[in-house]
Amino acid sequence: MAKAYERIADDLRQLIRTGQLNPGDRLPSETTLVEQYGKSLPTLRQALSLLQAEGLVEKKHGRGNFVRRPRTMVERTNGRHQWEKDRARAPELARAQTGATEHDTGLELNDLVFHAAYREIKADKQLADSFGVPEGTALIERMYRTRYRAEGAPFNLVCSHLVRDLVAENPDLLDATKEPWPGGTQNQLYTVGIELDRIEERITARPPTAEEAEELDLPPGTAVLVLRKTSIDTDDRAVEISDVILPGDRTEMLFTTQLERW
Repeated sequence: MAKAYERIADDLRQLIRTGQLNPGDRLPSETTLVEQYGKSLPTLRQALSLLQAEGLVEKKHGRGNFVRRPRTMVERTNGRHQWEKDRARAPELARAQTGATEHDTGLELNDLVFHAAYREIKADKQLADSFGVPEGTALIERMYRTRYRAEGAPFNLVCSHLVRDLVAENPDLLDATKEPWPGGTQNQLYTVGIELDRIEERITARPPTAEEAEELDLPPGTAVLVLRKTSIDTDDRAVEISDVILPGDRTEMLFTTQLERW
């Protein structure tokens, strides 16, 4: 038999799913809902917490509870890498028309807000081993955030690393003001004579840190996908390593593997 808070949650959930409460609508005050359902405030708050955990309701401090607006879904496929490579040598005008985020979301360039920040760091043991360079080697660390203009949270959190000496031939690759770069990382590497041979992606899942949950505006209890992307060139060198934090409530990973025929 359903508990009292579950019955309240079921009722509110139905109002949301049938459109009687729409995204962005404010729910009645907690006092009003307590009177409406004839239950205690703790019971009512249990019901609201359940809906918050499902991503249906969000609490805005000092304002009340609101129906959460569905976030733009991102479909990330393994085909995106060949798509990026096919564009890497295209003229700048063609590369500037669209990018990987638009490819994954179906949005247009003008729909997006983009931010990049660069800094030089020294490779720790993990990154040094991954790149096959001595510990302490100079790296360029690049932080990327892209969001839909109508939303406050980015699609993901990206931290990318390049070996500084490998790309220093082109000073523009050390300058965050040149972002967003038409054609992305594959074109950046192409400008210094690097062609990618393959990309390895390792994916795990975990609870978000407090900072990640806040920046991605995650519902309580939502996990993140952690993607480590290693780009390997035709000389079998790791030339770029990215760590991508993807929100579990609005990311779909699609992998299609073409099999050889008998």
